[in-house]
Amino acid sequence: MSRTSPTDPELTHRLTRRGMLGVAAGATAAALLGAAAPASAAPATAADASGHGRGRPVLPPGRLGVQLYSLRDKVASLGFAPVFAELEKYRYDEIEFAGYTQGTGPITLAQLKRLARNHGLNPIGSHVGYYSSDPNAYTFAQNLNQVLDDAQALGLKHIGTASGPNRYGNTVDAWKRAAEEFNTYGAAAKKRGMKFYQHNHSDEFAFATDNPKVRLYDVLLAETDPGLVYLEMDIFWAYAGQFRFSKRPDGSPAPFEPLDYVLKQPHRYPLFHVKDGVSDPDNEFGYRMVDVGDGDIDYKKFITAVTRLRGERLAHHWQTEHDQPTESFTFARRSSAYLHSLREKC
Repeated sequence: MSRTSPTDPELTHRLTRRGMLGVAAGATAAALLGAAAPASAAPATAADASGHGRGRPVLPPGRLGVQLYSLRDKVASLGFAPVFAELEKYRYDEIEFAGYTQGTGPITLAQLKRLARNHGLNPIGSHVGYYSSDPNAYTFAQNLNQVLDDAQALGLKHIGTASGPNRYGNTVDAWKRAAEEFNTYGAAAKKRGMKFYQHNHSDEFAFATDNPKVRLYDVLLAETDPGLVYLEMDIFWAYAGQFRFSKRPDGSPAPFEPLDYVLKQPHRYPLFHVKDGVSDPDNEFGYRMVDVGDGDIDYKKFITAVTRLRGERLAHHWQTEHDQPTESFTFARRSSAYLHSLREKC
């Protein structure tokens, strides 16, 4: 039976904190970052997006989505229907949820699923909290079966969390313990025909407090079963992590390239968050967040590198996001237009 799904308080707290971070990320993304070319960063016109005579599109067909957290103000004030109608006009194919309720009144999961389909939008995933001190919270740790029931009712193929694996601290053993729980969630999701995933911020790329030679993200990858636990790389925050943690606590170099993680294990990254940033070394995170196409991340290079892997063009999903857009519909429109304008030379 369909039901109105509660807004996840743990998720709301987490995402609000993300927005307050000021939105940043780094100047040292050498391979993929550089001075933004004004022509490519400019908003794409309809003619640009058609790409006549400019080679095949970089973006795989049918795989552009948006994380609805970016449009939370519009969902709260207008409801899902007008938001989905705008996303349809902006040529989005998919949506990723951050809660299943709206400020204008209750909606059942069956209604929400039908509404998305009516606007040509495929619900591809959802963010739910990892754990909470409230034993009745809507999180994986406290309410796993209900979380999976709701995801299944929506027809989701992916169900994940934007919470970090630091429930028990930031030691190697603490992350191993969290990884065991993620494996449990992944196994339960797999039985329902879904993939469990974790979405990173920048802190995942820090070093273990008890072993400064070990990067915590590497612990997560090593200790989770690749057939049960998947990753949604937030590309912006991964480069913020590169900026923040390019050296170990003792000052010795520890460079890493976010794209390399994907290229080594492409099947572990079914989802990506596409958000952009202008290099700002004075910022804690190395960047100031901007609409996709206005920043310094080379998305033509990043997406092309992933989609060229053994026919992987149909395997990955690209979700635009901005934690604090100046105007959320404008962000969604301009970001889609830019990504649709990117073309490869034939």
